[in-house]
Amino acid sequence: MSDLTKTETIQIKVNGETIEGVRGDTVLEVAEKNGIEIPTLCNMDQLEPTGACRMCLVELVDSGELVTSCTYPARDGLEVETNNSRVENSRKLNLELLLSNSKVDMDCRGNETRCELANLAREYDLNPERFEGTKRTHPKMEDNPFFELDHDKCILCGRCVRACEEIRGRSAIDFVNRGFETKISPPLDRSLTEGTCQFCGQCVDACPSGALTSNMRIEKGNPNEVETTSTICTYCGVGCRMNVHTRDNEVVDVSPDPEAPANDIRLCSKGRFGFDFVNRDDRLTEPLIKEDGEFREASWDEALTKVADELEKIKDEAGGDAIAGLSSATCTNEENFLFQKFMRATIGTNNVDHCARLCHASTVAGLVRAFGSGAMTNSIGEIRDADTILVTGSNTTESHPVIGLEVKKAVKDGANLIVADPREIELVQEGDADIHMQQNSGTDVAWIMGMINIILEEGLWDEGFVKNRTENFEEFKASVENYTPKRVEEITGIARDKLRRAALTYGKADKGTILFAMGITQHSHGTDNVLAAANLAMVTGNVGRESTGVNPLRGQNNVQGACDLGALSNVYPGYQNVDLKENQEKFEEAWNTELSPEIGLTVVEMMNAAEEGDVRGMYIMGENPMVSDPDIGHVEKSLENLDFLVVQDIFLTETAEFADVILPAASFLESEGSFTNSERRIQKLNRALEPRGNTKPDWEIISELSTKLGYPMEYDCVSELTDEITEVTPIYGGITAERIKDKEGLQWPCPTEDHPGTQFLHEGEFSRGLGKFHPISYREPAETPDEEYPMTLTTGRMYYHFHTRSMTGRSKGLDELVPEAYVEMNPADATSLEVEEGEKVKVSSRRGEIEIKTKVTDRVPEGTVFIPFHFAEAAANRLTNSVLDPIAKIPELKVAAVDVEKLNNC
Repeated sequence: MSDLTKTETIQIKVNGETIEGVRGDTVLEVAEKNGIEIPTLCNMDQLEPTGACRMCLVELVDSGELVTSCTYPARDGLEVETNNSRVENSRKLNLELLLSNSKVDMDCRGNETRCELANLAREYDLNPERFEGTKRTHPKMEDNPFFELDHDKCILCGRCVRACEEIRGRSAIDFVNRGFETKISPPLDRSLTEGTCQFCGQCVDACPSGALTSNMRIEKGNPNEVETTSTICTYCGVGCRMNVHTRDNEVVDVSPDPEAPANDIRLCSKGRFGFDFVNRDDRLTEPLIKEDGEFREASWDEALTKVADELEKIKDEAGGDAIAGLSSATCTNEENFLFQKFMRATIGTNNVDHCARLCHASTVAGLVRAFGSGAMTNSIGEIRDADTILVTGSNTTESHPVIGLEVKKAVKDGANLIVADPREIELVQEGDADIHMQQNSGTDVAWIMGMINIILEEGLWDEGFVKNRTENFEEFKASVENYTPKRVEEITGIARDKLRRAALTYGKADKGTILFAMGITQHSHGTDNVLAAANLAMVTGNVGRESTGVNPLRGQNNVQGACDLGALSNVYPGYQNVDLKENQEKFEEAWNTELSPEIGLTVVEMMNAAEEGDVRGMYIMGENPMVSDPDIGHVEKSLENLDFLVVQDIFLTETAEFADVILPAASFLESEGSFTNSERRIQKLNRALEPRGNTKPDWEIISELSTKLGYPMEYDCVSELTDEITEVTPIYGGITAERIKDKEGLQWPCPTEDHPGTQFLHEGEFSRGLGKFHPISYREPAETPDEEYPMTLTTGRMYYHFHTRSMTGRSKGLDELVPEAYVEMNPADATSLEVEEGEKVKVSSRRGEIEIKTKVTDRVPEGTVFIPFHFAEAAANRLTNSVLDPIAKIPELKVAAVDVEKLNNC
């Protein structure tokens, strides 16, 4: 529909009252916009209307015809009746007929979608048994660990089918059989686990009769009276807003919040069904102190006194730099702010870091150098309006499922999709990608610079943008000449004609957007990869406009916020360098103490220093380096060599096992604060549950510990911390506790309280003034296959698990679907090794070895194996390389040389 048509105002009469709408709307849409209620069952705002249930009937005054208002177009001068006796009787009859063949739960009350049928039955004062007769009888569909389908309650409205197809693009369910035997089922009446279902719960959320119900709710007695809290998901960086339904201080169910800015009404399987871990009995609920190799319970005062005494002893003997701290990307902005303040002001060191060092440190380093800001340039909702999308180093549909849906929607609407990935990710397998460049692992600089070579040669570069908005172009241009299509093919394995097609497609784009993740950042040359992506965007003028940009997809829910708030070794909150005197003086005044001007140690450097004895004590909050860090064997030696380790977490993780003291923290559902998602959006985290047992929110623990160490931190509530952040962090200067109560949140930079926030960056001018081109030389990965280790290992995430699996591994349904680790192997390699699907192999590198089951698939090219890094029992990071990018200090987790050996599987 054109904008001109959409804005043309029309007038219709409803029940004799004149109301206004816009041409192209249906009668139902015009009525709803004017506050006139018309009942529906099969209709949803996000779905194409079908009129199947006929509950929304209205009468046309001029003809007396009854029409479905959800499908009938409104026109100027139209007159309808919505509530006369004929209309009401017709609706009542339709509803009675629906109920004649289904069972309605008349106890279901409230505004939840699942109660729509029961609410209408009460409104029309129906007798569900008026039309007696034979009813459909189908067994319940209980073939998966997440939800059930009770066919006796199903009214065949089709909302679940359309939600699966139109919102998710899966078509995992449909109507099967005919006539009286019709029911909802997967194709061929098979199990959901055998088809295309990803268990996102969209069908459950669409069901108006309660026929589809989550198992968690069923296990809790399917309660109708629940408390609902809108809060933020704690998994990936999309920042999905969701409604958490609780009763008796336990999670009963989760559903999407329809007012969510980032995810609309969509969640993934983790966000919809992955929060039963909060109810687990193995949660840490009391402080623990290790004595003679065993943990015993202790009071908070005893535990905090022990931690304070040990840290103070190390500080007195060896100085603050002998202590290091790991903050957490799963904790709130306020907790990350307070943790880095604790390390700097209380301990006296800049040895503070977190897992962003392992995923997007090169993003920050590269984009700051090129643009002046290291964050996602554009917003998630803009992706759908791009005309060309380049996805590289991101398995988007598995790692960021809601963003994956945005990509798929753009493709459905005609956008071009280019994927560069060594694996055939879902966007390739399901036919979304127009071009798949399957490069050799670790060769990204070459193909990106090769695309630029072709774009310059073909005259597709944006000369005006380059001239007016950038610098250092001529030096950069000279370096591009080395990346001819022939040389690029030799390095990357990408055919010259395919590289040319990709370059021409992106070069001709009016709105080209680049999406990337750890596939290009986790390299010893990760910063170069990011700089290359920035070069590509600048040379085509695809920065500083809507639906363009360079967009890193952050891995964890608050990795952006943890970086923003200074949980990094080289910057204070707001990316203010610690080695600049004016910044040091600013924070010394704000925090009323002397601060160190020395840049601190990063994650891997901390472990190296611990092994060497230079770091003697560590404080780890919400991180699990015994699974997430490279070369876990080395991490283990480092932790064992510490004089003192304190771990603050919600479970006894693999890392917590090494601790001398464990401090039990409240989970995210038991905490208040804010998270910052990948698109720089700060959103309010609301408490849905009271803290379990004797746990405390992280900020309270840090405050009490700091006070015991002689640096009082006295906060009465989280909002005091939120407002303190605004005082010292210019990019958050207008983001007060009061302003983020709104569900939309705010996107930084937001420097003042009257600033609306920033949808996309670098409009008119880059954060650094002029964007800077960088000449880049291709470098091989630090480790390549050889005779001893002849295969390439790459690692990543998979759909049903998250990060170190401390949460998803304790979520019943998610762990049931994928309970153990696996290695993906190309069929040709499997044949060569005489390995069959499911058989165990030994995968070894120069750093360690693991035994793991084989998954034979052509998703990976010959000579490459892929292992998801979530599984501690077969940890991929026992094999990975800890060599660092010299600028970002990020380890090369994405490329390692390995050997694969068949085991005796008897």
